[in-house]
Amino acid sequence: MAETRLSFKEMCAKFAVTPRTLRYYEYIELLQPERDGRTRLYGPRECARMTLIMRGRKYGFQLEEIRQWLLIYEDEGTAAQMQAFVEMADRQLLQLAEQRAQLDDAIAELKRVREETARTVAMGESTA
Repeated sequence: MAETRLSFKEMCAKFAVTPRTLRYYEYIELLQPERDGRTRLYGPRECARMTLIMRGRKYGFQLEEIRQWLLIYEDEGTAAQMQAFVEMADRQLLQLAEQRAQLDDAIAELKRVREETARTVAMGESTA
């Protein structure tokens, strides 16, 4: 059975990315599609890598972190890659928790200022 290979356009559609994004991922060597002349073809390996890239971006990892993480698989195998992911995830979870705390503070302050302003506006309307 032949491997399914996606065209550039199909790859963009499958992962909901722009052509510019896909070209950039190739440029920074996250992806290495097969080439047939000017045509790029993406096999199962590239689709799997793209799935991991998109997941990493969703979790807030930097592209360089993702690139290094993908290289671990090539150089050291699955177990080393999984261990690296656990360490990356631990660091990212701490960072996301800090961001959440900052957002919670900003939301609470914005609500407080909004309420104060609404009261001031309401008082001004009642005296007018």
